[in-house]
Amino acid sequence: MLKQDQEIFNILLEAVSEGIIIVDNQQHIMEVNKTTEAIFGYKKNELIHRNLNLLLPSNYHNDHSRHFETFIKKGKPRRMGASKDLFGLRKDGNTIAVEVELNPFKIYNKTYVMALVRDVSEQKEIEKNLMLKSSALQSASNGIVITDALQHDNPIIYFNSAFQNLTGYSSQEILNHNCRFLQGKDRDQEPLKELRKAIKKGESCQITLRNYKKDGSLFWNDLYIMPIIDKKGIVTNFIGIQNDVTKRKEAESERNHLATIFDESLNEIYVFDAKTLKFINVNYGAQKNIGYSLEELKNMTPLNIKTQENETKFRESIDVLFQKKVEKLEFESIHERKDGTTYPVEVHLQLSNLGDEEVFVAIILDITERKNYTEKLEKKVEERTEQLKVALSKEKELNKLKTQFLSLVSHEFKTPLSGILTSSVLLSKYQLTEDQDKRDKHIKTIADKVHYLNNILNDFLSLEKLETGKLNYRFSNFKLSKVIDEVIYNANMLLKEGQYIKYPDNIDDLSLYQDEKTIVLILSNLINNAIMYSPEQSEIIINVQQNKDKTTIQVKDNGIGIPLKDQKNIFERYFRAENVSNTQGTGIGLNITKNHLENLDGTICFESEEGKGTTFTITIPNTAKK
Repeated sequence: MLKQDQEIFNILLEAVSEGIIIVDNQQHIMEVNKTTEAIFGYKKNELIHRNLNLLLPSNYHNDHSRHFETFIKKGKPRRMGASKDLFGLRKDGNTIAVEVELNPFKIYNKTYVMALVRDVSEQKEIEKNLMLKSSALQSASNGIVITDALQHDNPIIYFNSAFQNLTGYSSQEILNHNCRFLQGKDRDQEPLKELRKAIKKGESCQITLRNYKKDGSLFWNDLYIMPIIDKKGIVTNFIGIQNDVTKRKEAESERNHLATIFDESLNEIYVFDAKTLKFINVNYGAQKNIGYSLEELKNMTPLNIKTQENETKFRESIDVLFQKKVEKLEFESIHERKDGTTYPVEVHLQLSNLGDEEVFVAIILDITERKNYTEKLEKKVEERTEQLKVALSKEKELNKLKTQFLSLVSHEFKTPLSGILTSSVLLSKYQLTEDQDKRDKHIKTIADKVHYLNNILNDFLSLEKLETGKLNYRFSNFKLSKVIDEVIYNANMLLKEGQYIKYPDNIDDLSLYQDEKTIVLILSNLINNAIMYSPEQSEIIINVQQNKDKTTIQVKDNGIGIPLKDQKNIFERYFRAENVSNTQGTGIGLNITKNHLENLDGTICFESEEGKGTTFTITIPNTAKK
């Protein structure tokens, strides 16, 4: 019978999921189960008859003995570790969090205690992580709410203190309510449609809403919501993170208001970079008066609209602003419109900041009506005379190449401008219907001259970028036929009487990965030269070949050719062969073309015979190096 009872006891002992430790009134271990062995890492024979302190950290020993004696005297069950941290000591020296239930009992007048031990280390760690995460959410500066997507109307089940501080609502007014109470009666906002759509689909979204605090004051809420999805793919919750962007919105509104004032002002207002002097922004009043579009002006500087002033002199005059010697410069000047007309201006110039960059802000007053025409004309003559004297003095000190270049540029600009002015004057004289052919002739002259001047300006700008290293090639895939169509279309305006361009065969399927605008510039230079230096009734031929690695393009003309002695210098900047001295040109087109091709890992060569024509051949990789 005793044997049978012992077997039943052993079965029950091992069937219990908690660790069981039985000790006598001297805290000697009398019995343990296998769960206890697993919890503490000891074998049963290592524990039997050992003192219970073996399983307790040393700093618990004194207090534990006192508590144990008190417990034995009271003789009532007790639960330990649920509300207060309690630790056990494993064989390997590591401590573990435990919960213990103590049950005293007597056998043959001897008192024993059965301890039910549970390892709650993992549970405590989870609780600790939850507390840390909760503390992190509470300490976050952004308002955070969590809603229950499984409940009707998706109510709020959690919010942090930042949310409450921002909105001013009480816990009772927030918990178990949908977030729409923040919108008050303002529920027709367009972003709300996007928010409702995202919630319905269980997706993330970010919007900016007008929300209202409990006191009715408006604040702009930059809201980001994110769904929480369980293992079954069901959206259980939404997390909402809000950020008060009222100050940002007010700043944007103020900027928009200032922008409106800027754009609608009848005065001319220019903003240009303090280093490069290039225009950054120009208001509508200035664009209207000066005649250039904003896109055109962004490629220009004040020197392009100021008459007869060089960059050195201009920088010297504005240096006092850099040195903080004065806050503002006020001076009079003469500006030149796109159509060539000039007008007197009063300039108010200040140094300011746009973000981290220094900029100049110029407010320009057109003072035409303030000035007497004769007085203005005399002053202009005086100024130009003085400037010409200074320029003449400086020219004597320049080297031969620079002198040649300045003379060339002067010629290249004056000739087409004179043609434009003459055609403009003559246009006004042809007012009858039968004069349409004459009007068309002069309109074409103006268009040709403007196109020519535009090409020169593009060459100068491209040259400046090449010199300063400011080029930023933008590579893309494009059809070669598209580029050639564009170049030929533009070139048709320059063709002489009877000239024609032979289109290359079989190029519809050819493509390049290169900088498209640069390829257009290169081909335009070559074809425009062919037109310029070929006679009327002549043919210009374009040939294209492409293999797997590179594309070869030839431009062949039957023009005046290049003298043999000049061929070695043909790619030098500002160089022009002796047989083209009476033909317009700057001598920089081929230099720019060669530099661009070298930057793109391409090549250029030519064959020419004076009096018979020239063939230029360029080779371009099909795929540019990234």
